[in-house]
Amino acid sequence: MAQETRTFELDKIRNIGIIAHIDAGKTTTTERILYFTGRTYKIGNVDEGNTVMDWMQQERERGITITSAATACHWRDYRINIIDTPGHVDFTAEVERSLRVLDGGVVVFDGVAGVEAQSETVWRQANRYGVPRICFINKMDRTGADFYRCLKMIEDRLKARHIPVVIPIGSGPEGFSGIIDVITGKAYSHDGEQNVNEMVEIAMPESEKERYAAARHQMIEKLAELDDEVMCAYLDGKEIPEADIRAGLRRVTLSNKGIPVLCGSSFRQRGVKLLLDAVVNYLPSPMDTPPVVGIEPKSQSEVNRAVSDEAPFSALAFKVVSDPFVGRLVYLRIYSGTVDAGAGVMNTTRDQKERIGRLLVMHANAREEITKADTGSIIASLGLKNTFTGDTLCDPAHPVLLENIKFPEPVVSISIEPKTRADQDKMVDALQKLAEEDPTFKVTYNEETGQNIIAGMGELHLDVLVSRMFTEHKVAAKVGQPRVAYRETITTDAKAEGRFVRQSGGRGQYGHVKIEVVPNTESTDIEVSDDIRGGTVPKNFVKAAAEGIKEAAATGVYAGYPMVGVKVSIYDGSFHEVDSNEMAFKTAGSMALKAAVNKANPALLEPIMKMEVMTPEEYMGDIIGDLNSRRGHIVSIEPRGDTTVIHAYVPLAETFGYTTTIRGISKGRATSSMEFYKYQELPANIAKTVMEAAAVAK
Repeated sequence: MAQETRTFELDKIRNIGIIAHIDAGKTTTTERILYFTGRTYKIGNVDEGNTVMDWMQQERERGITITSAATACHWRDYRINIIDTPGHVDFTAEVERSLRVLDGGVVVFDGVAGVEAQSETVWRQANRYGVPRICFINKMDRTGADFYRCLKMIEDRLKARHIPVVIPIGSGPEGFSGIIDVITGKAYSHDGEQNVNEMVEIAMPESEKERYAAARHQMIEKLAELDDEVMCAYLDGKEIPEADIRAGLRRVTLSNKGIPVLCGSSFRQRGVKLLLDAVVNYLPSPMDTPPVVGIEPKSQSEVNRAVSDEAPFSALAFKVVSDPFVGRLVYLRIYSGTVDAGAGVMNTTRDQKERIGRLLVMHANAREEITKADTGSIIASLGLKNTFTGDTLCDPAHPVLLENIKFPEPVVSISIEPKTRADQDKMVDALQKLAEEDPTFKVTYNEETGQNIIAGMGELHLDVLVSRMFTEHKVAAKVGQPRVAYRETITTDAKAEGRFVRQSGGRGQYGHVKIEVVPNTESTDIEVSDDIRGGTVPKNFVKAAAEGIKEAAATGVYAGYPMVGVKVSIYDGSFHEVDSNEMAFKTAGSMALKAAVNKANPALLEPIMKMEVMTPEEYMGDIIGDLNSRRGHIVSIEPRGDTTVIHAYVPLAETFGYTTTIRGISKGRATSSMEFYKYQELPANIAKTVMEAAAVAK
């Protein structure tokens, strides 16, 4: 019986992610969680480069998280599977894929900075997947930390209903001395530096009693607004028991109506145990999530998979890693059923049979082998040769196709060439492995220049990937300068025809289509529709013409950049009984698109980045002047404590090397972060320069 082999009951499992802006303290929080749960016996620190979760060489050198690392630990009678995600916007794919498979999230905020740019991005990603969250306001021991300002920012910028379940006693390096649990009314402090593992209950300071009473009243009021059961008890005027408050908080959190908020200092081990209690008390188990919805491949009908070991097996591959010691690892989230090591499964995304090799429970880059994995597990498998990120694995007798993971398109590219003939094959192999691991990393070969072009989400993203190629794969290569991934579009409607006729003695070639192109403001896709009436062109030839149109759009018509936002209607054409074939119509489709685009006022689009600069006030004028010189558009300027936050939209082409510039202007005191915002038409004078550069490159 499957249930008898369970190591943990389903309702005792928590699959959570630690998500936040860069430098908010995600990895430090995770390291403390591992220490308190007995998973590690030594506390790892980012500054010392000895963290468990940031195990990659580049992560330890830079002090940032690059890949989402997975681990499992135990607290009370619960098993907590944790994924520590990156905070830097260049690695947003890691957050996207993690949120797709997690049940709950812990969002960490810097107690001084509050809600930052990437905090908003990950919050939106979590909203999209409906992931219940709790918040942890970290770094309360830093100068300028303000718990209540952070709460207001959560409300204003994230539009979230926060419910503080703890409040701090003081703030700053000297002032932050403890935490009050608003539910129980108990106050806690830490018994000196020697015994940081122990959280000691203390008498509540007189100065805090009034603040505690107000916080408790507000908590009950907010809960009553959001939960009917608490509302009934509140209206009756009864004292609400602790257990009922926790049950109400859990219901509110699971329904995403409210967000419990805690605080502390992960670096000093303060508040982490209360955070662990909140994870098991308020975040969902796999049983609290709705049955996973998929598509039956043959009938295309919707099917549900119950969250149960008894249901047919279904899992989503959310990460692929080339491990130097054991080979190709595929991370899986099991949504239903169980799977044994060595079992045959179906990859419904690629319609291929696969065999699960070894099953592993991961602890960052360490491994623990198991023979069976059950519902709710996050595991890694060896032996899956043709399974990639976003693929569905399932029981061959009960096929199902789960929703894939959508990733943003890359915005920066660079050329890369091997230094020697011996490096050529090694480089192709290394790039293939890195592209398998990272869906936002694209590799193409430019036949005209003979160069490999690699594209990613930003300068840091490509810098890390190239660095990994040098260190992990031992490839020597020459790297070009970063280039912007421009896009092409059209601004007016146009009609054109493509006629491909070739006679070469024997059987000829004949393909002829008429098309209309229209700008598509609602989508960036190239949408091709078959609007032929009366069967003037057979369906298989129309399909071939559509392929030709899409291929031409992908390589660009105007300046060699991919086209976006165009609707194409194939509305007429003709064919020859003998000479017509699919290849001729594919070529005709391509010719028709090129002719139509040239009539439709084509334009170049450039990626615009949403930038946030945090600076001491004395450098604000110089930084704004610099942003204006970069074609930046200042959106708002917001004072935040002793610093100023500038929000701006800046073209990606103007941001290369910005980190170095801002350090020079502010003597190293200002910081910036940015994320992709949208594509926007390039000014005519700059478009001309880009076109000339593209022509020279050809």
